[in-house]
Amino acid sequence: MLLGFISLLLTVCQGKIQNICIRPSWTLHMLPCQGEDEVRAGEAAPTKEHLVTAQIIGRIGRRLLSGGAAEVDVCRSKGKAPLMSLEAIHQLHIFIFVLAITHVVFSVLTMLLGGAKIHQWKLWEDAIQKDTAGNGPKKVNNVHNFEFIREHFKGIGKDSRILSWLHSFFKQFYGSVSKTDYTTMRLGFIMTHCRGNLKFDFHKYMLRVLESDFKKVVGISWYLWVFVVIFLLLNVNGWHTYFWIAFIPLILLLAVGTKLEHVIAQLAQDVAEKHSAVEGDLIVKPSDDHFWFGRPRIILFLIHFILFQNAFEIAFFFWILTTYGFNSCIMGQVGFIVPRLVIGLIIQLLCSYSTLPLYAIVTQMGSFYKKEIFNEHVQQGVLGWAQKAKMKKGFKKSNGAAQSTSPVDSVGPSTKVEMVRRPAREGNDAGESIE
Repeated sequence: MLLGFISLLLTVCQGKIQNICIRPSWTLHMLPCQGEDEVRAGEAAPTKEHLVTAQIIGRIGRRLLSGGAAEVDVCRSKGKAPLMSLEAIHQLHIFIFVLAITHVVFSVLTMLLGGAKIHQWKLWEDAIQKDTAGNGPKKVNNVHNFEFIREHFKGIGKDSRILSWLHSFFKQFYGSVSKTDYTTMRLGFIMTHCRGNLKFDFHKYMLRVLESDFKKVVGISWYLWVFVVIFLLLNVNGWHTYFWIAFIPLILLLAVGTKLEHVIAQLAQDVAEKHSAVEGDLIVKPSDDHFWFGRPRIILFLIHFILFQNAFEIAFFFWILTTYGFNSCIMGQVGFIVPRLVIGLIIQLLCSYSTLPLYAIVTQMGSFYKKEIFNEHVQQGVLGWAQKAKMKKGFKKSNGAAQSTSPVDSVGPSTKVEMVRRPAREGNDAGESIE
């Protein structure tokens, strides 16, 4: 729908766009690569490769900068040149289409590969569900005897904090989530949000949240299009913008992965600093304070931007390849092309197998849980029940009936909100009703 709207907007406004005039000198300095005249001036005896390049850039210039007669006459009468021709707008339509399709395909591929990794954790969940440990006396253990603490707690002090960040950075490349990590964070979530149901299926809940977040990841927001426009304006000959911009999603992805790993380290540090020994299992306390600005949702926006930017790099490459050919000057040198493609592949694999699974479980370590803690059937039932109760209460008020309300009639929207926020604090039955 967004793709169609943008295409319609370009079609409606193409007349006004063609009448936008700029200085003729800008058409020489704002080109994405060297022009035909510059090639001839720089080489006394141009080679066959230079001649081919000159012909291609001449064709690019004629297609993207010359335009039809109407807009050229309007701008020439002012002593200026048109900003975009009809052919340029047509190529922009094609590029937007290629970009949207590439982004959707890459997002789906990321979710499929990451989902396959997350589904492997189902074995851990099944093993926990089958555990039939009794309610006998609990053993008191030193916190440093727990594998989770030994793995993530690096001590107290400035040097230890630096070591913790370095460990978090490198751990995202191997075994980003271990069985101990999953077991400990699962128990911390349950004891914080649904203490009455220790058999709560955390894995199923985590998958429902991830499927809900996929709607955001696969979408294309307005600020992403603003980024595309800025890139196209900065893609000037000699700047190699298309090369340097490829490092932005890679740097952000490494930062996100490091932060997610460090959240796990902070959970371990909180327990190790406050307790020397604990009774029974190790329980961590989820908190929004461990995330940037106290908002776990920021991680989702960054992943969204990373996937879009990576898709943009690949889409731009294939658009140039199919439109102007591999040997065109706008494609750039091979030394700049290969690193871009390699970086794009690294981002795709790292995001799929490490960052996305980390995001799926670590973002559950916030102060609040999401509505997906109820399955879809229960969500619809609770909302429908609350709406019917509200309608019945309003109907009785309108008739002025002074009748005593039943327990169901006395329930209003505020009770519905309270149930969504505190599902497991009403006892074991409420916790079991989640599933």
